[in-house]
Amino acid sequence: MFCRNCGKEVHPQAVACPSCGVPPKAEKKFCSNCGVETDPNQVACTKCGVSLANKASNPFQGPKNKLVAGLLGILLGGLGIHKFYLGYNKEGIIMLVVTLVGGTVTCGIGYGLVSIVGIIEGIIYLTKTDEDFEQTYVKNQKPWF
Repeated sequence: MFCRNCGKEVHPQAVACPSCGVPPKAEKKFCSNCGVETDPNQVACTKCGVSLANKASNPFQGPKNKLVAGLLGILLGGLGIHKFYLGYNKEGIIMLVVTLVGGTVTCGIGYGLVSIVGIIEGIIYLTKTDEDFEQTYVKNQKPWF
């Protein structure tokens, strides 16, 4: 993560930037994802495309916990809930539709297959280090396995 005030790299949970002392998400001078200079009125970064909107306004955005994602994948993976939690709405809808429509047509086989995918993904989430999970599924947005 980069400080929105000075553009220097900071820890994602930093309260203040060690370089400038300002809360890293308080200003709008730099992109928090890639550190490129931005206009205060910009809504998306022109270099990396990340939203520059204040994430505090949406309680579902922000840091994602690998334990929560893993357990959702294992317990409710057949419904794609872990996908929605990680922000992969398209993939979550695909899993939900396959479960509901495919499960109805195939007398539950569709749900069983999608549940297996959810269990596998949940186990993969739980076996990754926190840093690997954050890099792979939150920053790089890898939606499948």
